[in-house]
Amino acid sequence: MTPTSATGRSRRAGFTLVELLMTVAIIGVAAGAVVLSTPDPRPSVGGDADRFAARLQRAGEEAILSNRAVAVEVSAGGYAFSALDGERWSPLQEGPFRPEPWSEGVLASSVEPPLRVTFDPTGVAEPARVVLTRDGRSRTVVVDGAGEVMVDD
Repeated sequence: MTPTSATGRSRRAGFTLVELLMTVAIIGVAAGAVVLSTPDPRPSVGGDADRFAARLQRAGEEAILSNRAVAVEVSAGGYAFSALDGERWSPLQEGPFRPEPWSEGVLASSVEPPLRVTFDPTGVAEPARVVLTRDGRSRTVVVDGAGEVMVDD
């Protein structure tokens, strides 16, 4: 004999449509919270600007310490370093001077044709400005005539 309820209907095992819809809604809200709280895995444009500025400062220090001119070639794709050895420029590949591409989605402006920032053996540089942009946010890396490197918002 099948058990019946007070209304005379028989009971069935399972879930009602309302219970299933509520479960799906709760899972959807939980999934949305996880997706919204997950950080963007790409570094921010500020991170790229800070890293670039630090490497520019290091290039100025290298020019002073090695008593030779050091240049940084900046293009839309990234940047690379070279040093003047007597009469010819030689690429630098070691340590902080290896070529570096911009992070995914970062656009560099003010670099067409490729911009060359040269630090002389005293650390003095030609003034330059590079604007890095990603997702509507931008940071400007500025090198002044004294070879000082700054990052502006």
